[in-house]
Amino acid sequence: MRRRIPEMFLGIGFVGIMSTLFLGLNWAPSVSINAFESPAAQRIFYWHVPSAWAAFIAFGVLFTGSALWFFKRSPFGWRLHVAGTEAGLACGLMTVWSGCVWGAAEWGTPWDWTDVRLNTFGLLTLLALFLVLGRQSQPDGVETRDTFSTFGLYGFVLVPLTYVATRVWQIRHPGPVIGAGEDGGSLQSSMALVLFIGALSFTIFIIGHMMISMRITHLEQRLEHAQKILDGGN
Repeated sequence: MRRRIPEMFLGIGFVGIMSTLFLGLNWAPSVSINAFESPAAQRIFYWHVPSAWAAFIAFGVLFTGSALWFFKRSPFGWRLHVAGTEAGLACGLMTVWSGCVWGAAEWGTPWDWTDVRLNTFGLLTLLALFLVLGRQSQPDGVETRDTFSTFGLYGFVLVPLTYVATRVWQIRHPGPVIGAGEDGGSLQSSMALVLFIGALSFTIFIIGHMMISMRITHLEQRLEHAQKILDGGN
């Protein structure tokens, strides 16, 4: 039963994500027509915000794993690093995609190169892509892991920069809806409920995703270790 926990997390999270999408499109109230150019496109918000939340969780795991490997040479830390990069890439791409859908409908352009938050989050997603592709294309070893964990450590600075960017350099991207203080971030109860379901579902899903990724990486490490023993015996 315990071995099936990651799959259970994935299944529950996936059902929750699909439910969030359905509720966001069909049940949650729409915004004021006067507030947006394309009020119907605002409904992507219920997918966009939770996926961004999950991406930040994944990047936090990436940073933790990178630190554990770089400073402690922890195999568990390396598994965390791998899981964080893969989950960060998946959620980052979902966030960027949904943001582009919103931007194309609301702003008339899918991307604004002058908006700091868009660009810093885009760089985070590109960093995850680089780490995933780099790990798959390079032979595993201490030097390779050191290089990629260094990118994970330094790249994490983009996370707080992305969060602060909306407050300091807000251009097109709307202000934060969570943790915005007394002057903003309020939502109708039904909208907040759907957003909460989405955030919880994405969190559960990303935990299951990372648990499975860590299991696969652990099996790969055991296989490589066994192969070295066999090669040494020959």
